[in-house]
Amino acid sequence: MAHPEPPVETGPEAGYDELPNNVEQLKAMVLAERARAARLEHILKLINRSTFGKRSEKLPVDQLALTLEDQNVALGEADGLQDKAAEEAGRYGLRPRRRRAPDAERASLPAHLPRFETVIEPKNLECACGGTLHKIGEDRSERLDIIPAQHRVMVTIRPRYACRCCSDGVRQASAPAHVVPGGLPTEALIADVLINKYCDHLPLYRQSKIFARQGIEISRATMANWVGRGIAALMPITDRMRADALARARLFVDETTVKVLAPGTGKTKTGYMWVIVCDDRAHGGVDPPLALYTYMPGRGKMWAKQLLGSYQGILQVDAWQAYDQFGKDDGADAGVTKSYCWAHLRRGFVDAGSDAPVAQDALQRIAEIYGIEKEIRGRTAEERLAVRQERTRPLVDKLHAWFAATAPRMMAGSATSDAMKYALKRWAGFTRFLDDGRIEIDNNAAERAIRPVTLQRKNALFTGHQLGAENWAAISSLVETCKMLDINPYAYLCDVLTRIITRADTDPIDDLLPYCWTDANAAQTSFELSSIASAA
Repeated sequence: MAHPEPPVETGPEAGYDELPNNVEQLKAMVLAERARAARLEHILKLINRSTFGKRSEKLPVDQLALTLEDQNVALGEADGLQDKAAEEAGRYGLRPRRRRAPDAERASLPAHLPRFETVIEPKNLECACGGTLHKIGEDRSERLDIIPAQHRVMVTIRPRYACRCCSDGVRQASAPAHVVPGGLPTEALIADVLINKYCDHLPLYRQSKIFARQGIEISRATMANWVGRGIAALMPITDRMRADALARARLFVDETTVKVLAPGTGKTKTGYMWVIVCDDRAHGGVDPPLALYTYMPGRGKMWAKQLLGSYQGILQVDAWQAYDQFGKDDGADAGVTKSYCWAHLRRGFVDAGSDAPVAQDALQRIAEIYGIEKEIRGRTAEERLAVRQERTRPLVDKLHAWFAATAPRMMAGSATSDAMKYALKRWAGFTRFLDDGRIEIDNNAAERAIRPVTLQRKNALFTGHQLGAENWAAISSLVETCKMLDINPYAYLCDVLTRIITRADTDPIDDLLPYCWTDANAAQTSFELSSIASAA
């Protein structure tokens, strides 16, 4: 294990005797220390004000994250000033303040990263007695380095051959298939643009500026064409993923708004990004996880029906009325079992506020149920069912009785009253998880999958047309599924784009699905990275 270099300690005997005798130097040292102290005091005041001061309004979660980030930057600046002060003190023989312990990340750098060692030898290996010093050990410290992204030009050469003895013709290898035939980008570059746009939420106009900094002039329109062609090539995979998802025994479903430019109006209209998530890892299921996104103009019953078709199985959803058509006793949707989300139920009591005693009581009761769920997460469905029947059902029954007795006494229209009525009206759906160990208590799997959509929505503000939103949904399905499978989305897209372009529409694509894919280029990629690093 790598260890950080020990801090420099200077004994008290060095003391003040080694301070400079020059008055001007001493004045400069005092002024520099005063400036650092003033800056540190200013940073401390800002941190205290933002952390403990009164606020006129609550910050949204993302803005709060930015605030905390800026506070950490300020703390880092303070650490830098303290390090500088300690360095100056050591230079003049004073005892420096011991430096803060290094971050935990220093000793946990990934093992797959290539290591390049730099050995720093003493200037002189001759001992004071005249002998030669021998190595008795070493100290190692690891720091994370980076080689900035570097574009390169891939030159493909296809020699032409002819026979000098006859005129049988010229022989030449066929040109390889590409996503953009005869175009500028390699499949690796298209994959990079896709990842930047849909995984790292970097709009094309920003990517165009990044290219320009390396002297490469590529317009947004050109990159948009690359993106469209790449998604067109990948569409058979997302279509297959849709069929696979609707064949699963259980689905998480949710939706969120997205803005789409209305043609010819210059204004935006509100559409909806729906997500279907399959994830059985919480009860030890063997089916691989996946996330499937679909853009639709609305969120009503007709759109829910278009999304799910004739699906038969378990639906984990919120209590939105669009899902009421599923799970009825008669009709084609009778084979659907709906389970409602306790996170939505709990949210109603959270909205009631901390000054509502009944709501706080409800939250404590729900927290006990969630505590049991946390204990049994990862166990088999049978074990989860047994624990729920023994420990959770009595708590849920008591909660129902308390809701039924308390709701009539609550002020009509209050947040607490509405939350209780919301639960009582749909109690059968909220208690479905007690009878099936495969069912989760909430729909958080789908809500987590919605978060990348909200990030993209904040960066892009709106999509240019409905087809753009559909493309967004398609590539997000691949990117987020890769994340769930702990696959590098760039490595996946780079490899799959290269392979799928050579296949006909009737060729099988099972090996290209994210949950069936293996990175055949992993060893080659590692070798190339090492070669580039060595050259640098």
